[in-house]
Amino acid sequence: MGDVILSVKDLNLKFDLRGRVLHAIRGVSLDLYKGESLAIVGESGSGKSVFTKCFMGLNDLNGHIDSGEILYDGKDLAKITQEKDWLPIRGGEIAMVMQDPMTSLNPLKTIGAQIEEAILLHQKIDRHGAHAQMLSVLKDVGIDEPERRARQYPHEFSGGMRQRVVIAIAVACRPKILICDEPTTALDVTIQAQILSLIKELRDRLGLTCVYITHDLGVVANVADRIAVMYAGDIVEIGLCEEIFYDPRHPYTWALLSSLPQLGVRGQPLFSIKGTPPNLYTEIRGDAFAPRNPYALEIDFVERPPYFDVSPTHKARTWLLDPRAPKIDPPVNIRAIRAKGSANP
Repeated sequence: MGDVILSVKDLNLKFDLRGRVLHAIRGVSLDLYKGESLAIVGESGSGKSVFTKCFMGLNDLNGHIDSGEILYDGKDLAKITQEKDWLPIRGGEIAMVMQDPMTSLNPLKTIGAQIEEAILLHQKIDRHGAHAQMLSVLKDVGIDEPERRARQYPHEFSGGMRQRVVIAIAVACRPKILICDEPTTALDVTIQAQILSLIKELRDRLGLTCVYITHDLGVVANVADRIAVMYAGDIVEIGLCEEIFYDPRHPYTWALLSSLPQLGVRGQPLFSIKGTPPNLYTEIRGDAFAPRNPYALEIDFVERPPYFDVSPTHKARTWLLDPRAPKIDPPVNIRAIRAKGSANP
């Protein structure tokens, strides 16, 4: 897989809310490899955005890392508590493209001024150099007439163009890691494809390591080298894109894939995952997905499963992979996906 650029070890993140403690990230470990595209998928509230915000110290003040490590460039980011210590990392080393480009941009500043601000903050460069670099970055993200466009305000841009500007701000300081949090939210299908193509092009040209956060598995198929499936603040399965799509092993991954509209049968209701995610204010016993899992074993309600290796690049946290577990076939939809994968190696 190459060199590890960022390594998370047994991370636990908690929030203090109205006198109660919410355990948002529950012992997550993850290695991010240089130059790869990793997609983190899961339902809303599964902890995807909260997890990656830990890499930049962007979580709310009532949140704190209870234990664990985030190792990057010889530093443990989990130990950083002062805002001044985050400044060289945030934007300069690790950058993020936020979900909504309209709320990410300052409506009172021109587009050019906002990009120049990021460049001046993180690079030893004068205003003349920052202006030239700003125009170059606008060209890089596919915005024509950069001199004229730089003098305009966010409300003068379409949704797709605003997203290009947000990406320009993120890559202006040449970070090593780019986190894209739902980068195609609220964009139509044609513009979505353009934005994803742009991010892939920038990754190749600038040597970026990309992390995509999404619930859209269609997006994942087009951009990811690896996929991490999150549920209730934990990564329950991780593997290469082909392994997760064509050989998923965790029942939650089965359910996510079965929810794809493309797998629906005319005249029959679309599949949906029954129940709701667990309450993270309370201690979770066993497998967090067990109450919603029609394939749950008795032990799923008692003991949290460890990771079982499916291949050197693929592992899942489910008791179904234990050699002692009964053999359970995946749902019909998943078997159909597997058959398709076997037919098109």
